[in-house]
Amino acid sequence: MSARAHILPVFVPHLGCPHACVFCNQRRISGTQRLATAEDVKNSIAQAAAFLPEGEKRQLAFYGGSFTAIPAREQEALLAAAKQALDRGEIDAIRLSTRPDAIDDTVLRRLRFYGVETVELGAQSMDDTVLRLSGRGHTAAAVERASRQIKAAGFQLILQMMTGLPGATDETDVETARRLIALGPDGVRIYPTVIVKDTALYESFRAGTYREHTVEDAVRVCAKIVPLFEAAGIPVIRLGLNPTEELSGGAAAGGAYHPALGELVKSRVLLEKARELLEGVEPGSRVRLTVGRGRTSQMAGQHRENLRRLREEFGLAEIKIREKSEADGENMSLSIEM
Repeated sequence: MSARAHILPVFVPHLGCPHACVFCNQRRISGTQRLATAEDVKNSIAQAAAFLPEGEKRQLAFYGGSFTAIPAREQEALLAAAKQALDRGEIDAIRLSTRPDAIDDTVLRRLRFYGVETVELGAQSMDDTVLRLSGRGHTAAAVERASRQIKAAGFQLILQMMTGLPGATDETDVETARRLIALGPDGVRIYPTVIVKDTALYESFRAGTYREHTVEDAVRVCAKIVPLFEAAGIPVIRLGLNPTEELSGGAAAGGAYHPALGELVKSRVLLEKARELLEGVEPGSRVRLTVGRGRTSQMAGQHRENLRRLREEFGLAEIKIREKSEADGENMSLSIEM
């Protein structure tokens, strides 16, 4: 799977989902509530053809709902339109997102027949208490079962998780990441909880029964989680909700909504690595941190906050950043020169 493929999204908002998750309002998250049709599939492909360069991989993606939970006839109408485009070479792949309890052998045979390449599974948590409090309607065991079935059937598997759900702690979120890694996905999406208006979570927040999972909370826990996936060779292909006009316009009433959340997390990961390297350095030292090409701003942090923290915590006389000539991969390795 290539994370660089151009995604041609077709939203299937809340269609087919048998449960009302406390955090979910697909209309506000996706910006639409109209049900998708075969014509939408054709239009999405036609629009992409008008501006995407030749030779770029084009992946049609059914997002926003529990695709395999909708009636089979409606699944097949959408998939048939996508398959026709696939056969004509107008797109290169088909992907969709769904729930763990909407996967079985019959469903997977249907997806294989229509040429689906990738299945994204909304795991959200691997803690049964968190799943229950969030109204998910399935267990962690269902995630494990569905993941194994998807991989055994030859599909690429993307797992989605959330941090900061009701009942969750940093520890349960980190454990969720570890259990997802054990399932061997081809990629993950991490969505820290956003409090969206017109949801049960919003009402709980207003009533004071749910403690907000702030941007700082999300950055802290994701800085622990992201290195785990990276060490396992599993790409994090999305971190945080994709910004929309509706969310930015007030629909996101609280929680971890930030248009640059991924950059904040990468910056925090570098800060923690710098802290490890600086352990034991004598106060008053002048140090230089060496980072991969293009990592200077991440190491410095917003408004150079990382450098200020390190100077104060370790009593440094001076701290500077130097870039290597190469990007040095995603490990963001650091070195210190005294």
